[in-house]
Amino acid sequence: MEINNHSIHPDLQLSSDHVPLSVTITIEEENIDMFKLSIAKNSEEEKKFTNNILLAIKNINISDLSDISKIKNVTNSFASIVELAWKANAK
Repeated sequence: MEINNHSIHPDLQLSSDHVPLSVTITIEEENIDMFKLSIAKNSEEEKKFTNNILLAIKNINISDLSDISKIKNVTNSFASIVELAWKANAK
């Protein structure tokens, strides 16, 4: 990756004392694995999944959200709960 990748174009200067500056920013290609999980609406699996999530959410401690790290912990807990409920339901 080239770090110093800019160009100054004095030949394109107009009536002001400014000249155009071009900067090239390399964006590397990155593959992100994406997937979609689904549960049939009004199925027993949906009811079981929803009940598992509700029970787990009720047990998340949100009594102290005084700083960003505590909010991140609660958010991560919620994400883990959803993932575990999904895995439990998939069995």
